[in-house]
Amino acid sequence: MTPQLINVSMKEKNAKELRYGWTTGACATAATKAALTAFFGGDFPDPVTITLPRGQTPAFALATEEKGADFACVSIIKDAGDDPDVTHLARIISTVRKGDAGTGVTFHAGEGVGTVTKEGLPIPVGDAAINPVPRKMMREVVEEVAAIFGMPSDIEIEIGVENGMELAKHTMNGRLGILGGLSILGTTGIVVPYSCASWIASIHRGIDVARASHLTHLAASTGSTSEKVVAALYDLPETALLDMGDFAGGVLKYLRKHPVTQLTIAGGFAKITKLAQGHMDLHSGRSSVDFTWLAEQLSALGAAPDLTAKTRSANTAMQVLAWAKEAALPLADHVARKARDVAVDIAGDTIEINVLVVDRAGALVGRSND
Repeated sequence: MTPQLINVSMKEKNAKELRYGWTTGACATAATKAALTAFFGGDFPDPVTITLPRGQTPAFALATEEKGADFACVSIIKDAGDDPDVTHLARIISTVRKGDAGTGVTFHAGEGVGTVTKEGLPIPVGDAAINPVPRKMMREVVEEVAAIFGMPSDIEIEIGVENGMELAKHTMNGRLGILGGLSILGTTGIVVPYSCASWIASIHRGIDVARASHLTHLAASTGSTSEKVVAALYDLPETALLDMGDFAGGVLKYLRKHPVTQLTIAGGFAKITKLAQGHMDLHSGRSSVDFTWLAEQLSALGAAPDLTAKTRSANTAMQVLAWAKEAALPLADHVARKARDVAVDIAGDTIEINVLVVDRAGALVGRSND
């Protein structure tokens, strides 16, 4: 059975006409409720229904179920909807056992779930990488099920993710100091397609960890090529490197409230151009290079009329950059300075910001600071 979203407004559904999905935290909560129901003597509920933080009540089909003398275990296959989530179709496993009297609900990292090793995350060092909202959701289902059966709520919950260590290689967990597997995430229980909320949340946690490590210079890059350039240029540790991707706004808005001394932004010419134009989301599907704007910048640099004219009808930003280079015009430096000005407006002028432009071959072709 595919879980169906209940009580989501039509306005939300029609916004992108894409199918919503479930967070790892929601799946872990549902698996925990089903396992605990059986552990206390009931049948495995299939499907099992939970209540999400905003009141929705989705139902989840069980993938596997097992009960022994001192445990019960359930797995649920995560459905991320139409979001390109690395954990889509991952098996989320919850194993419950009786805890010591008076200990309440305790959480443990099973196979494929990481352990926190660095300060700055909302979970203490040494604990399982299960975020606060999923923990709260699971505590609530323990209280709910324990009350139904008249049993104490001292329960050990072990959450695992099949193949989680391999999946974690495609996340930012290593940089955040989460070792051994994935994090169990979610604030609403719902995955909104292409919102990339988990990516932005990882950026924020990366800033938190860097600040807790007393790093004063961070670098936010749009991709691996630009990241290698900035890391080599400034000899920055991995903890200082933020995989910004297209989410410039996610970096800059968070830094305004959680500042550091210095920020370097590095990226390709097209993405830095979009930042210079004021875009906070640099994805090709959500913002585009304004070639008329680029023509105006070339004009300000003294470009000949024929160059500005053909720029207005150019095919790509890299094509324009090549023309500017042929004309000996420092367009990449100029755009980098414009991007820096936008970044300062968003992040605040207490942070020293510089912007680097990197070509596809990994060469530094422009910078905002001389």
